[in-house]
Order: sequence, then C-alpha cells, then structure tokens
Amino acid sequence: MYYRPEDGHGLPHNPFNAIVSPRPIGWISTRSARGVENLAPYSFFNAVAYVPPQVMFASTGRKDSLANIEQTGVFCVNLVGANQIAVMNASSATLGRAEDEFTHSGALRAPCREIACSRVEDAPASLECRMTQILRLAGKDNHVVFGEVVGIHIRPDCVIDGRFDVVHARMLARLGYRDYTEVTEIFELARPDD
Repeated sequence: MYYRPEDGHGLPHNPFNAIVSPRPIGWISTRSARGVENLAPYSFFNAVAYVPPQVMFASTGRKDSLANIEQTGVFCVNLVGANQIAVMNASSATLGRAEDEFTHSGALRAPCREIACSRVEDAPASLECRMTQILRLAGKDNHVVFGEVVGIHIRPDCVIDGRFDVVHARMLARLGYRDYTEVTEIFELARPDD
C-alpha cells in the first residue's frame, strides 16, 4: 500500500496514528496564572537532548496545557506506569478551564521543587521543565513545546542496581488508535563501537 497523506488513505482509521509507535506518554501537569491545575496525557512526546536535558511534546489545538505554559513558562512531564492507566485515561476527559484534572481523575498530587505546579506523586518519574520555546507547526492548529528539565523525581522502587528500571516501573506507551502497551521485557544490544 502507498498513499499520499494529502490524498487520503482509504482505510477506516488513519494508519499514521499507529505507524510511529510505541510512543512514550508525557502526562503533562501545568498550573494557570490563576492557580488552576491541569493534567493531560500527550503521546506526541519525547526526550530530545542530553546536555542540558530537554523534552518536547506536541499539542493539536490550543489546549489548557499549552495556554498554561504560555502564561507561566513551566510544566512537568510525568511518565505513566501501567498501574496508572485508569487515572491517566480519566485525566484525558474534556473539562472546562476552571476544572482541575488532578481532582477529577483522582491522580495523586505532590509539589514540584523547582517550578510552580504539581506533579503526579506516584509516577515512575517526573521531569520539572522550564519552557524554552513553543513552535507553531504546519496544519490547522499544531504546536510543539520544548522545555529544559530542571528537576527530576524518580520513584525510589524504580531504581534497581543504580539504573532506572523501565520493566519494574511498568512504563506505558501508546501504539496508536486506542491501543497501548506495557514494557514487560527488555534486551541489551551493544553498539559496534562499544
């Protein structure tokens, strides 16, 4: 099969949603200038640099997360463990700007140390970020937010033998459509130059 995205794919569901997968889920927490907290999952998320550590996530539409970051310049990326599936899904509900997704979803809230917003207390890891830039992408209403990681929280049980253990953390990833996966096994692969 070959298709040009501008011509359509002719399938009942857009294959692009599943082709680039698995994708880590950035569970983005923010706070508005008025103090209303927001928590929303984004599967167009990833790390983009080591030094300084930087991440990005993309938003289709002017969602509360984007508006809050524009107002405050900060956000926290919470990684999602498989034990948080129901809470993460509940936080994706469309709520009014004045409604708090932490409260609505039952997510456990803890303060960040470097920035003024909450993080998900039982997340395997949370990355406190200062926004470095927001870019407008081609399309109707596409945006990408970049941030420098200024603080990192790791749940203590997720560090095993001095390494962040993604299997123990039961990291969740998006496959596209309504499909998800849990990291249940890993393998090591040495590079040719190691």
